[in-house]
Amino acid sequence: MPKIPVQFRHNGRDVAIFVDGGTNLLVALRELIGDMTPKFGCGQGGCGTCSVLIDGELHLSCLTLAETVAGRSIETLDGMKQGPNLHPLQRAFADHFAAQCGYCTPGMLMAAKALLDRTPAPSRAEIVEAISGNICRCTGYEPIINAILAAAGGRASA
Repeated sequence: MPKIPVQFRHNGRDVAIFVDGGTNLLVALRELIGDMTPKFGCGQGGCGTCSVLIDGELHLSCLTLAETVAGRSIETLDGMKQGPNLHPLQRAFADHFAAQCGYCTPGMLMAAKALLDRTPAPSRAEIVEAISGNICRCTGYEPIINAILAAAGGRASA
């Protein structure tokens, strides 16, 4: 079977790769581009750890065919920081101990970023809804919710 050429923007830079038909975006990002920040979790779309932003919208990269992102913009956790400077969400996660084992953290941060990009001052309920597709087995979710509230500047309503 011939390889399929796919060109897209990855964290602000243009990339071109060749994928086999049926290759998911998670595999393409990790194995072909070398971006290890989206994690493999369940492989079935149930845990959220592989979440990325595609044209600003949250998607599960394990369920997204790589060939469908041609011409689109993909953002991963690696693209959130600016050089050595952490994104405010990353800083808030560190400050509020929102990452323990860290496995869910990339997906949680991408879900939080998608939320704050469209709703800069979300309510607690909006935050809970936004991260509801992500499983965390360590934190009990409260530190994550508090970190997102802090990154939103504490302007969120209860």
